[in-house]
Amino acid sequence: MNREPCRLGVVGCGRCAQDHLQAYQHLDEARVVAVADINERQARSVASQFDCKPYTDYRVMLEAERLEAISVCTPPVTHAEIMLYALSRGVHVLCEKPLTIHLADAKKVLQVVQQEKLVLMMASKFRFVDDIVKAKGTIDSGILGRVILFENVFCSRVDMRDRWNSRREIAGGGVLFDNGTHSVDIVRFLVGPIATVQAQHGIQVQEIEVEDTSRLYFQSTTGVMGTIDLSWSIHKDNDSYINIFGTEGTLLIGWRESKYRQHEKLNWVVFGEGYNKQKAFLNQARHFLRCVRRQEIPIVTPLDGLESVRVIEAAYRSSAVNKWMELEPLDAEVFNDQ
Repeated sequence: MNREPCRLGVVGCGRCAQDHLQAYQHLDEARVVAVADINERQARSVASQFDCKPYTDYRVMLEAERLEAISVCTPPVTHAEIMLYALSRGVHVLCEKPLTIHLADAKKVLQVVQQEKLVLMMASKFRFVDDIVKAKGTIDSGILGRVILFENVFCSRVDMRDRWNSRREIAGGGVLFDNGTHSVDIVRFLVGPIATVQAQHGIQVQEIEVEDTSRLYFQSTTGVMGTIDLSWSIHKDNDSYINIFGTEGTLLIGWRESKYRQHEKLNWVVFGEGYNKQKAFLNQARHFLRCVRRQEIPIVTPLDGLESVRVIEAAYRSSAVNKWMELEPLDAEVFNDQ
């Protein structure tokens, strides 16, 4: 067993890179040796902060540093290119969401992963939130009976006018793509694959070229109905961001507390202490590294990343025609070894 720290690089030195770098910094099994960003000043600043080597070209970094794995923390339009380059050189990848902005690119990436037998994970921080993991066990145990309805809310006022997330050619879309990717992955983790979707965009508040408020309706393959509310322009002051209703009980996943109650019981059972972003990123980084060293099996598969892109792509198509959109089965080869 290789007991040396994993040699890591981080591509992109913006906001989300800080979450990855700080998580790796707390793990003995990780050693960040280099970072890359097209902004030389930014790369040098972050490299100085984390005591590693700066690059302005991720390709030069990959060729020079003998990296085992990288975190991709760049804008979505660059994800496919970076992942394909790294994977073709035998480097494992943890890529920020969304995996890609086009389904065709996601399929290309999965084909390379299959050929090279490497670890590819889309960064899905909510999969590593303790309360969501516990909620999955509670649902699967049957305590709630049959799940009927699912609600998710990610609505918080954020000025997006000067962020790349608000530029369609860079981000692929607006709040539906950005926050909706998390929502879709949570739905698939807790209640299973999504069969049909319909998205509607709200009143445009911010002067940006992409939608700032959306509602996504869905139905899972098992018949669970659900709504996902997403906004950068309104704030919903809810204690819980996920509500799940079953025939025998209700489960609430909250920012500060999570709980469930069976219908015949008077009292709620508290099972979680809420959302801890730093801990979620730490758990994610640790799991990724253990998968790289073949000590664990990825809980976020390449297919999970592709499916999030597929669902969101279908949601945008549905919003354009104001109709429900059925997700067609994937090509058979996509499922090989996933």
